[in-house]
Amino acid sequence: MNGPAIKRSSGLLAVMAALMMSSACNASPRTVSASDPSSPLRLERTIELPGVAGRVDHLAIDPAHRQVFVAEYGNGTVDAVDLQSGKVVGRITGLHEPQGVAALGDGQLVVACGDGSVHFYTLADRRETAVLKLGDDADNVRVDSRNGHVVVGYGAGALAVIDPATHRLLSTVKLAGHPEGFRLAGGRTLINVPDRGSIVAADIDTGVVTATWPTGMRNLNFPLAIAADGRWFALAYRLPAALQVRSVEGAVVSTRPGCGDADDLFIDGDRFLLVCGAGHVDVSSTTNADGQIARVTTAPGARTGLFVPELRSLIVAVPARGGAAAALWVLTAR
Repeated sequence: MNGPAIKRSSGLLAVMAALMMSSACNASPRTVSASDPSSPLRLERTIELPGVAGRVDHLAIDPAHRQVFVAEYGNGTVDAVDLQSGKVVGRITGLHEPQGVAALGDGQLVVACGDGSVHFYTLADRRETAVLKLGDDADNVRVDSRNGHVVVGYGAGALAVIDPATHRLLSTVKLAGHPEGFRLAGGRTLINVPDRGSIVAADIDTGVVTATWPTGMRNLNFPLAIAADGRWFALAYRLPAALQVRSVEGAVVSTRPGCGDADDLFIDGDRFLLVCGAGHVDVSSTTNADGQIARVTTAPGARTGLFVPELRSLIVAVPARGGAAAALWVLTAR
């Protein structure tokens, strides 16, 4: 490597180190357990997931029957968990790296897998009805509330729009890299593309990318959430760890301390709920970027979750560690 290149590389590392130190110094989190009376999240119950090994990925809820579906990536399974009884009531097996999952209003369950397959099941008895092959790395799943279409991020860069009635691919949105966290807002979608260091806005109906915003010195942008009024959104970076708010036009509004290995982010009224694999959920204000972070301890590796506003519950997936079984922690927002 020549001299100027070395200097540029050293400068980049120095800036990144400064950013990381700044995040660490400014965070000043107030760490509490979920059993602490002052905690913004209270642990209501723990539901064991027997025989589940490895990483646990995303969750979905069937609100009509109060069942949560858990994509168990390392186990090749999806568990159906009854929230009322606190028990696993069914299991889908033989899947290759299940990642994304969604319960549909028409009585279907969708599971997206690492081999690019998208599986459809009946919610009632988990009977497989169709399989669609997208290519590889089928990941996050969202449902278009306007028409019930299923949207799946996959491959080296695309979103697939699927008709759940016919199980046919309707259209695709081409992207420059693999989509991680994305959210729908009517016909618009906002997408994190970390391997390209960008956030993308696209029209889901026309399949056209309408804007691309670089993430700059921040990297590994995975989770994303859109405000209820649609005027701003938030995303979390893993390196340097940060939680950032942007306007819907892409302008940075604020950047505050975050946590590494964040994989899920939710907005609960005027609070952010950031699920962190280091073993905690960070709760912070949506309006005060300088406000104190309440860091509610969970367990190492618990990096995914599901916020259910109707139940005022954040459900966090805890992998099996040190002899303890994998589990769901049901936390009530106070």
